[in-house]
Amino acid sequence: MTNELAQVGRFCPNEACELYGEVEAAQIIRFGKTRNGTQRYRCKACGQTFTETRGTVFYRRQASRETILETLALLAEGVRISSISRAKRIKEDTILDWLRAAARQAAEIEDALLKDYRVSQGQIDGLWTYVGHKGHKGGASQATNKANSGAAP
Repeated sequence: MTNELAQVGRFCPNEACELYGEVEAAQIIRFGKTRNGTQRYRCKACGQTFTETRGTVFYRRQASRETILETLALLAEGVRISSISRAKRIKEDTILDWLRAAARQAAEIEDALLKDYRVSQGQIDGLWTYVGHKGHKGGASQATNKANSGAAP
């Protein structure tokens, strides 16, 4: 088994399926497309159908991927929800729902990626020392040279 995230269409997401969790079981087939062009899949073992967006922030959303991604990018840049709502004509509740879904998915991905990673207290302390001293090697904070910074002496 490889240490990579499985892509939709390579496993059955139905927990009741005998092949649930089996990546590359060769039982998943393409099964047409939805009205908006989203790929559908079908598990030959259990008969369950699902779309390529299942388990993503885009699942069962009426807005386009571009709209959702652009909105989330604007939020990440610090643009206020009320401003995005007004400019894009999207309800604030909808934007908040997208944000919550993206946060849940990010947490799940982080858990999956870090599940086998062990960090010692010493490593965490070292990281905080590095961050606290703004990345300067040696662990000692370096004073700003005011003569070169343009500040008055």
